[in-house]
Amino acid sequence: MGKKQALSHFLISSLLSPALLLLSCRPLYLPPVSAAAAADRRRIVSSSSLKNSKMRPTATLTASSSLNYGFPIPPSSSTSFTPTPSPTNCYFHPCAKKFSSLRFKPNKRNITRSAVSIEKEIPETERPITFLRESEGADVRARFEKMIRDAQDSVCAAIEAADKGGKFKEDVWSRPGGGGGISRVLQDGAVWEKAGVNVSVVYGVMPPEAYRAAKAAPADQKPGPVLHPKNPFAPTLHFNYRYFETDAPQDVPGAPRQWWFGGGTDLTPAYIFDEDVKHFHSTQKKACDKFDPTFYPRFKKWCDDYFYIKHRGERRGLGGIFFDDLNDYDQEMLLSFATECANSVVPAYIPIIEKRKDTPFTDHHKAWQQLRRGRYVEFNLVYDRGTTFGLKTGGRIESILVSLPLSARWEYDHKPEVGSEEWKLLDACINPKEWI
Repeated sequence: MGKKQALSHFLISSLLSPALLLLSCRPLYLPPVSAAAAADRRRIVSSSSLKNSKMRPTATLTASSSLNYGFPIPPSSSTSFTPTPSPTNCYFHPCAKKFSSLRFKPNKRNITRSAVSIEKEIPETERPITFLRESEGADVRARFEKMIRDAQDSVCAAIEAADKGGKFKEDVWSRPGGGGGISRVLQDGAVWEKAGVNVSVVYGVMPPEAYRAAKAAPADQKPGPVLHPKNPFAPTLHFNYRYFETDAPQDVPGAPRQWWFGGGTDLTPAYIFDEDVKHFHSTQKKACDKFDPTFYPRFKKWCDDYFYIKHRGERRGLGGIFFDDLNDYDQEMLLSFATECANSVVPAYIPIIEKRKDTPFTDHHKAWQQLRRGRYVEFNLVYDRGTTFGLKTGGRIESILVSLPLSARWEYDHKPEVGSEEWKLLDACINPKEWI
């Protein structure tokens, strides 16, 4: 690659909400560095996961829920391309302890300066068997891509079945530097206002400054695409599962492959039905307990802390699980854990939709739902690093904003009546509860 050295990465993530699903991954290419700089880079790579950056890893799934995964990509000796990840579901996930020791303080200026422009997608007429390169068919990244694409199929099938008439519009695309994706969106259905399920595998190049600048603070996580139902009594769901890998060039001393997993599933209702929330959290706990009894309480708190709207002093919804930078367990175990979580999305969510989608509602109920969706918009546009980074660096707007609802509402100084159903929801968002 001439004077350019490569650090490749792959990320897979999935997200679900009554509207959207996303999967994305992308490799990174870095210029040559000294041995000391390489050591510093290793600390950076091991301390964070690609999440809130336009540089997405190799695969991304976007839809009512979204799946993102990243895989390592070896540099090509014959070409020197600089593809960049699409902005929608790419994020950098940092490890607070390690990142705090780097002295580097990201800011808007150096993030924008360092960003790599995003390659334009090329429309395709058929879905390929895989978006990975030929040499990448037998490792974790390949199995993660298959899992994510299977999840895309199962989630889309469940959404269409619940909608009883709405169908996803599918777009298949590729990028000149390698990779590609499948975008599926269902809009204005009988049940769903908006549902998007996207998968993407992307290869890209990014300088060290952008890689560092895109690292977030401890709580900076990325929300994924979401499923937004029409009925105010049917909750919005968001989920995102990703796998990230980096590959450094062989001639960079002491720069081994790094990998980590991240993801989560969270519920955002406008009205609380205790049995629904308990069912949702019980399903998350069941998936976690199969692998480690400490996972659910740990990841539930992480979720509550992450989806916090600081300027409002409240959470976006009623939580679920969220985790990132997981690489201190066996890789095969974490792959199985991510698979279990992704497979739990439909049983955790669709039964709630089936119960609530036809519940009669009034204009008052709809107005409250729109106010809560306003909170959803605020969180995504103010705190989601993937969204803000993409908007500042010229990313694909449709991908960046795919998780937003079709409509939202803001009223001046709105306060629900104490003791009302609306007040109960707001109180639970201000004071997170233990549901099980």
